[in-house]
Amino acid sequence: MKRAIRYLRFSHIGQSNSSIERQELYTDQWLQLHDVELVDTFIDRGKSAKTFDRPDFVKLQAFITKHYKTVDYLLVDQLDRFSRNAGEAMSMVKMLQKKYNIQVVSVSEGITFDYDTPGSFFRAGLQLLLAEEDNINRSIKIRGGIYTAMAKEGRHLFKVPPYGYRKEGENKARRLIVEEGEARIVRFIYDAYLRDIPLYKIKEKARAMGLKRKGNSAIERILTSPIYAGLLKVKPYKEYRGGLFPAIHEPIIDKATWHIVQNKIKTPEKTKSIINDNIPLRGILKCHCGNPLTGAASRGKLGKYYYYYKCNNTSKHNNISAIKAHQQFLGICKLMSIPERDIQLIRKKSNIRLEFEIKKNRKTVVTKKEQLEQVKEKLYAVEDKWIRNEISKDTYNRWYSTYNQSIIELEHSINHTNNNQDQAFDLLNKNLDLLTDMAYIYTSADTLKKREFVKTVFDNNLYYKNGIYRTPTMLNLLSHNHLKMKQKGLLIYEKKAEFHKEIPLCGEDGTRTHDLLTASQTL
Repeated sequence: MKRAIRYLRFSHIGQSNSSIERQELYTDQWLQLHDVELVDTFIDRGKSAKTFDRPDFVKLQAFITKHYKTVDYLLVDQLDRFSRNAGEAMSMVKMLQKKYNIQVVSVSEGITFDYDTPGSFFRAGLQLLLAEEDNINRSIKIRGGIYTAMAKEGRHLFKVPPYGYRKEGENKARRLIVEEGEARIVRFIYDAYLRDIPLYKIKEKARAMGLKRKGNSAIERILTSPIYAGLLKVKPYKEYRGGLFPAIHEPIIDKATWHIVQNKIKTPEKTKSIINDNIPLRGILKCHCGNPLTGAASRGKLGKYYYYYKCNNTSKHNNISAIKAHQQFLGICKLMSIPERDIQLIRKKSNIRLEFEIKKNRKTVVTKKEQLEQVKEKLYAVEDKWIRNEISKDTYNRWYSTYNQSIIELEHSINHTNNNQDQAFDLLNKNLDLLTDMAYIYTSADTLKKREFVKTVFDNNLYYKNGIYRTPTMLNLLSHNHLKMKQKGLLIYEKKAEFHKEIPLCGEDGTRTHDLLTASQTL
């Protein structure tokens, strides 16, 4: 008598008993008809047929490897229960027959797949391709339904509501409702993060306030989830774009705040260094070998401590007195000072440029205000239709959320543009004259700002070799005395080709000139 093993796969853990009984009935009938003995059964519940990486199928393979000499058939209910990947399934059918002399049988379809029989093999391939096509069509319909529900209707589809919300309603009427106790914690997390409170402190406070979400990344997940800004992240579908779409639920924070937080999260954290006022250039100044110089104190014969910058690679590279290094750097700062005549030219051209930008911004503000009024009118119209019972509650909620978020973003943009204008003039008028004394700017700053000053001026490329500073990159605005610096043994400025570009005195480049003026605010 020939022998067989059976493999069953149920797509849902709670598959109905009738479905299970039907499969067993077909198997029993086939066994009786062909006088075959069933020796074992392997069942996977709630597992996808996309791959063969399923617990009981792995056990089945191990069983076949060990007992294949006593097994003639592998019984499955239907071939799509076996696998929905036609390529992998055909390879598996071929391998079972060629290597182990075991044939796969679809009992409900009455098909025994024989690789050596052309008609049978073709039929097997056809059944598997039809199963895979059915799986593709089903997937397309599901993804299309998800896209419509999220991108077009603004509905949150996940079973578990995000922290700060609860679910109400069923099916299409289901909505996310703000859970005010949890929402208060979410607002605290965003506010604290924008105030530069360390994440570990935010976690401690949030848990003290009642945050029960576990995991080390719970705070990070809250900070990055668009749900709290009334947005849904949707995957693309066919020719339809993916991305962020307005949701119908009430936001806990405004979109502007959420976007600011995302930009801050994307900014890479600076390398942490232990700050010491006696050696402010530690980790900023580099050895000629490229290794950042460390700093430490050495105790003299009389008990006084003297600070040094040194290279960790080898003491033969650099081991220099911090006093000497600081005196040399102050000498560089004095020669970097900008002459009064150049300051006046910078002021004149910068004012012209700022006036141009302000006029441009004023036009932008006018346009934004017009857009704001238009959106408000649309919101009023939607509210009027809701009052008159001309639209449903769902329609009202969806359009109210969209228009309200647009109003918040436009108001934020208008205020931000106006503030930037005032800040630009204030920065120019208060700090430009200070550039005539760069040594004073540097010495008046605290240690953190001294470090930022050095990184800004030399673009993180300040080295030390043979008793002299060296750099391939330096703000052109401050490099006018670089020959004197070299003659006095302070700094050798060897220009780097890709960095050597003129920075307009009026500040059209923007970033570096602005950073330089910002550095002067240390006073």
